[in-house]
Amino acid sequence: MKFVDEVRIFVKAGDGGNGAVSFRREKYIERGGPNGGDGGNGGSVVFVADPQLTTLLDYRYQQHHRARNGEHGMGSDCNGRAAEDMVLKVPVGTLVKDANTGELLVDLSETGQRWVAAKGGRGGLGNMNFATSTRQTPRFAQDGTKGEELTLRLELKLLADVGLLGFPNAGKSTFISRVSRARPKVADYPFTTLVPNLGMVQYKDGLSFVMADIPGIIEGASEGVGLGHQFLRHVERCKVLIHLIDMGAEGEGRAPLQDFNVLNAELGKYSPELASKPQVVAANKLDLPDAQARLEGFTEALRERGIRVYPVSCATGEGMQPLMDSVAEVLFTGRTEKLHVEIPAKAARAGKAKAKAAEKMAPARKVGAATAKAAEKKAPARKAGATAATKSATKKSAAAKKAVTKKAPARKAGAAAKTSAARKAGTAAAKKASTRKSVTGAAKKAAAKKAPARKSGTAPVKKSAAKKAVARKSGSSGKSAAKKASAATKRAPARKSGGGRS
Repeated sequence: MKFVDEVRIFVKAGDGGNGAVSFRREKYIERGGPNGGDGGNGGSVVFVADPQLTTLLDYRYQQHHRARNGEHGMGSDCNGRAAEDMVLKVPVGTLVKDANTGELLVDLSETGQRWVAAKGGRGGLGNMNFATSTRQTPRFAQDGTKGEELTLRLELKLLADVGLLGFPNAGKSTFISRVSRARPKVADYPFTTLVPNLGMVQYKDGLSFVMADIPGIIEGASEGVGLGHQFLRHVERCKVLIHLIDMGAEGEGRAPLQDFNVLNAELGKYSPELASKPQVVAANKLDLPDAQARLEGFTEALRERGIRVYPVSCATGEGMQPLMDSVAEVLFTGRTEKLHVEIPAKAARAGKAKAKAAEKMAPARKVGAATAKAAEKKAPARKAGATAATKSATKKSAAAKKAVTKKAPARKAGAAAKTSAARKAGTAAAKKASTRKSVTGAAKKAAAKKAPARKSGTAPVKKSAAKKAVARKSGSSGKSAAKKASAATKRAPARKSGGGRS
């Protein structure tokens, strides 16, 4: 039988029947009243957990499920027949989710548990229900309501007490076939098991439990490598996990301790809750030649972590009873003392040293974090102070500019007044100079007129006097002396001409 653990289906409840509009019509009875009956209710869709089922194969090919509608009402006070509910049987442990939102609607984890997925519609009322003293002939009736419809997603999680984990070809199928009557496929190549297998283990004193064998998990399963994590949901309900280690594994990068670390890492990526469940570590295939040589190093490595290792051989049955005793003790009593061993002194010291180093590092980190927080708190205050200083400086500069702009017009006015006064003074001086020039010009003309009356003998005397004056002033030489000399020489010819005329 094919194993199917995930399907998508559509369910539709039945509609309610409509009420009837009818009146009583009989011989010798006049004006009979309304006698229309009510409609019947539609059928609902109900899920039931059946322990006899182990797969959702029935819903893989039939994905639409519709309940029947209720019958309509009839005359003579006859009501319609209600439809029967549609019962859908699913394996125990089925999760029902809304396909559109992914919301979990119900977990059918108990035998015989029932859940109504879609409720049927209610039947309508006939016209006989609407007759009153003032309305004796109602000619209307009520229609039935529609049934609910949903698109659901069914996921199966097998109900097992113990789960088997390990790499492909680690011996899980051989293990479950030895302790129970399950007969899964066993071969000498990886991924022989493609679907989960359940087996009932009969233990001592009439005790029994269910064991689940799932396909192997390899590194990168969280990214879809191999069969991925799609079958890990079947061991989520388990109380104990048996971790089978292949001590004879061959290949690149394969080692017992490496396989143990990889599988625990994949469990943590899938679900931290699943990774925290009790694990019984079993070193399998001790009947192989190289397994004994690897067992000592693997056992010592896990002993440093405080984990006990159970050496077994599923092929020969060696060491199976102590392993099953430990599994039963954890399962029925909850005690996990047998799964742990005392950590060696060296490993304990190393662990304490690491813990102390971590404690020493913690205060420094806290101090650094506190300093950073204090700096963050001070930063706004500094920013606020800088902002205030900047604002005050800006205000001062603006006030200074305003004062300068106010003083500037006064300065300009004073400079303009001074300039205008200087200009006026200049014009007055120019007027005086022109007056003086006019006076000197008139005096010169008068002198020129008097000059012809003088004798010509005075001209040589003036020339000699002029020469003496130039010689005296030449010692102190200057531009003023030269100018005066030149002026004297210019005046001499005028006087000569005046003397000549006389």
